[in-house]
Amino acid sequence: METKIKWGIVGPGKIATNFTEDLKLVQDAEVAAVASRNLERAQKFAHQFDIPNAFGSYDELFNSDAVDIVYVATPHNFHKDLAIEAIKSGKHVLCEKPLGVSRAEVEEIVAAAKAKKVFMMEGLWSRFNPSVQKAKQMVDNGTIGDVGYLHADFAFYALDRGLDSRLLNPDLASGSLLDIGIYPIFLAYLILGMPNEIMATSNFHDNGTELQTSMIFHYDTAQAVLYSGLTGDSKMEAEISGSKGEIFIHPRWHEADGCSLVKEEKTQQFALPRQGNGFVYEIEEVHRCLKAKKLESDLWSHQNSLDLAELLDTIRKKCGITFPFEG
Repeated sequence: METKIKWGIVGPGKIATNFTEDLKLVQDAEVAAVASRNLERAQKFAHQFDIPNAFGSYDELFNSDAVDIVYVATPHNFHKDLAIEAIKSGKHVLCEKPLGVSRAEVEEIVAAAKAKKVFMMEGLWSRFNPSVQKAKQMVDNGTIGDVGYLHADFAFYALDRGLDSRLLNPDLASGSLLDIGIYPIFLAYLILGMPNEIMATSNFHDNGTELQTSMIFHYDTAQAVLYSGLTGDSKMEAEISGSKGEIFIHPRWHEADGCSLVKEEKTQQFALPRQGNGFVYEIEEVHRCLKAKKLESDLWSHQNSLDLAELLDTIRKKCGITFPFEG
């Protein structure tokens, strides 16, 4: 009988709920523990998913023998400290994106994981989405020729949320950029790499939260036009245009169930329905890495996370996006 990989959930909120539902779909995964600073909340989550261990502190979970790997699903500003605490306890870590609120934080996490020789990956689930994988494969195969233009957006209306919410509270690293802007930025980076130049502009809430950001990534022979916002919806279809054709990743592209290729006036559809909520592919990649005793994923490496954090830092600097806890 195959040994199961035992997961501990840190921060039992909405994202953790979706992730845990998908863990239940992965045969060699076992949800062994959950931790919250509120024991009652942890117990409620444990009851919902039939999890044997519920802890009222994160340290208890990190020090528990019941857990092999920790999934960090707290608000952004807690990621660095919790990831490092888990690593220091000898646990493998999958930390929800963004891995840190700055490149400096990501550097600290990567250094800790390397020193302790544990597996660590940023939970950028879209990297493992079958439609995104298919699009990347077609680009790499030269199916659409040389890519000259990429467009990706991610937006929804969030101004009706409370000012203490994760999206609107600056103390929780609020705003569109780190929460959803990271997706369009990731796609441009995945397809075109690091840009030569970035142009960006933002609008802000009265409390200092960045509400919408438009970006242009400039490359030698290509441009990427990207957008994130909390002021209204957007189409959320990603377009990758090349000299011989176009790829469209269907809305909402970051969690797509298919993509299409337009070439020589013909459209070819690829239906790639997601399993569960879409986290299954990310979980399976983590399991592959752990079984192969790898300390990072080839598909989303430590360097990829460092590059992504650097792009976010550059945009934040250009737009004046800061958080109170950064001093």
